[in-house]
Amino acid sequence: MVIKRWFGSLVNRAVALVVFVILLSALVVTVVGSWLSRGELEQQARQQVATMTQIVAGELDEKLARRLEILNHVAQSFTMDARAFESRARVLVQQQTALQHLFDGVYLMDADGNVIAEFPEEYQLVGQNVSHRDYFKDASNFNTPVISAPYASLYRDKPAVMIAAPVFNHSHRFIGMIGGAIMLDGEQFLKEFASIRIGATGYLSVSTRAGTTLAHGGTGEVMVPVRVENPILRDAMSGFEGTMRAKGVDGSATIVSVQQMAQVPWFVAAIWPTREAFAPMTRMADAFVWTLLGVIVVLAPLALLIFRRLMRPLATLGDEINERHLGVRTTPVSVAGGREIRHVAQIFNTVMDERDEVLGSLAEREAFFRSLTQSAPIGIVQTDVLGRIEFVNPAYELLIGRPASELQHTYLINSIYSEDRDLALSGWQQSLQQHEVFRGRFRLLSRADGQLIWGDVMTSVIETSDKALGTITVVRDITRELETEQALREEQRRAESILGVLQEGVLMVDVEGRIRYANEAACHFLGNGDGDCMQSNFFDQVEIKDDDQSLAQADFLAGDDVDSLYVTLSNAGGEVFDIDLTMLHVRQGSHDERMVFVLRDDSERRREEERLSWEATHDSLTQLVNRRAFNAALSKCLSDAPRQKARSVLMLIDLDYFKPVNDEGGHLLGDDLLRRLADLFMVSVRQSDIVARLGGDEFGIILPACGLEHAQALAEKIRAGVEALRIEQDGRSFGVTASIGVTEMTVQDSGTREIVSRADEGAYIAKSRGRNMVIVVPAPPDAQSPG
Repeated sequence: MVIKRWFGSLVNRAVALVVFVILLSALVVTVVGSWLSRGELEQQARQQVATMTQIVAGELDEKLARRLEILNHVAQSFTMDARAFESRARVLVQQQTALQHLFDGVYLMDADGNVIAEFPEEYQLVGQNVSHRDYFKDASNFNTPVISAPYASLYRDKPAVMIAAPVFNHSHRFIGMIGGAIMLDGEQFLKEFASIRIGATGYLSVSTRAGTTLAHGGTGEVMVPVRVENPILRDAMSGFEGTMRAKGVDGSATIVSVQQMAQVPWFVAAIWPTREAFAPMTRMADAFVWTLLGVIVVLAPLALLIFRRLMRPLATLGDEINERHLGVRTTPVSVAGGREIRHVAQIFNTVMDERDEVLGSLAEREAFFRSLTQSAPIGIVQTDVLGRIEFVNPAYELLIGRPASELQHTYLINSIYSEDRDLALSGWQQSLQQHEVFRGRFRLLSRADGQLIWGDVMTSVIETSDKALGTITVVRDITRELETEQALREEQRRAESILGVLQEGVLMVDVEGRIRYANEAACHFLGNGDGDCMQSNFFDQVEIKDDDQSLAQADFLAGDDVDSLYVTLSNAGGEVFDIDLTMLHVRQGSHDERMVFVLRDDSERRREEERLSWEATHDSLTQLVNRRAFNAALSKCLSDAPRQKARSVLMLIDLDYFKPVNDEGGHLLGDDLLRRLADLFMVSVRQSDIVARLGGDEFGIILPACGLEHAQALAEKIRAGVEALRIEQDGRSFGVTASIGVTEMTVQDSGTREIVSRADEGAYIAKSRGRNMVIVVPAPPDAQSPG
């Protein structure tokens, strides 16, 4: 109550407004300044963490590349026979002073993966077998230096990364390997980067894309999973690099920058909490708030004093107006004070003069109203605020069947049928309270025809600026209209019930595309499962395509009727239907033209056609294309040969020793092996290449615009993959090898048989030379010449 009384004064309100304007201006300045400052600070912070990650990632890549290069150079200097390599292993390791400074451990392994020398010898790993390690498998299989993924070393299970290079004899035969181990918790490599700080609380981390933390400047953890709850780190495992804002582990906001490394599938992440990055802005805001409080303390009392002096004439004017209202004062109020106060005083004097004129004209207006209502064709009733009738016109008398003398001073509500009175009374009271027009339909008691009639009733309040004087009610007989409407509704319900049970979607749209009617099936096609799609735009909700050509509203509006057009319909919910569409024009060319669409679901028939087409062109066991589809694709590829820059290649694969697999392991095992080989072929080739099962254990691959060199490398990869694929059953291992023939397609080839014969000749030669090899059969000499 104290606060309400204080704000009752205009002076106090003005002072509060001044303080509010100051606070609002300060708030706007603060928000804009904070937004600009925050953006600038965030840009600087992003650049700082991005630069840090780029520098660290570059240094790590450089160190790894340098170690890999030196280790590979040392491995090349060890070219000797296997016996000399094993006998001199300890001496060779001791001589590698440079490697001893670059790695935490240097090891020599023989061709079987046994450690034959080490430095330092305190690890005591000589005699251990590491052939199961991925780095040994990769270096020995691919004969190339590798950098391993993090692993638990044999020395106390400490986490480490191995850089390994193969060692060859003079015949370039693999005789062993030299490896340099980097302990992740050691001093050689990552620890110096983990200790780098960004500001006071920012830190760096180095992780692998496989999800293992190699170094963590915040927690010091090593060989722990990457915190995937951080979305940026989770994206970094998929190859993302960049700078973004994210939530930290404790929920605080941070700026995170990620840089992928070039030498290994690792990434460097820099994390800097925004509370530290934006600290200067926070200090500036605190200083601004204290300054603002000081300004308000000084200006508020000064504004209060000034406004009280300015508003003093207004209080005097209020007293004089009150005296004029009570009749104590008969002369006009004095005009003094500021311009606004003088204006109010002048208006009040003018209003009081006009008031006398208005009161004099009220009697004239009432007489005019009564003469007007006498000739009106609809019933008009005037009541007081209690609902008692004061005036009725002749039309209402005729409607009710009672004279005005009987209706005078009776309650209007008594003329309404008893079951409708509660609704009419609540509406009439609401009209009085809210000063709005009330409208409703009620049954009226009429003596004219001895039965109930329906009336359309509209009531409005008769009021002045300060109070309600009564109501004016207009009544229109709508009995016959309702009977006609009821008959029309029954016909409409009958038609809708028939359309509602149809499986076909039926809808009607106007020239603007708005849906005027739609049954439940049509709403289903539009993606409105609740069946409510009226008044929405049909062409905004769906896309209709005929052979990949979209049909718009104008196409249907300007075209003829459509009968059984097979189209594809997509709705806003992502659902796609195969539709048999029929469209009819109603009142074509007029402003109220309508289009009626009938939608029949044709998906089942089309799916059956697609299934039969797929089965005719694919092998049921391996899901690859069959010989017929393969021959068709080969013919097309041959016809495209003149337009291709690189030549297309045909590869025929004939499995070796497949019959023993079927005989000894059973046909189910043989089928399983064929399916796995089919998967191997599919993942080895491009999406544009065609893999087919030509029958039994024979496969064919068409490589459009591939080039012979790339095709030969791919054939070797497939041959190695087939050789490596094994299936275990009852303690036995089953597998096959592949004899592969490869040949190019040329414009001089007369047909597919000539190409297949060359590739088949290559597979035959491979089998005759001992199987499990790739033979390239060149095109005839005249086909190899340019042009």
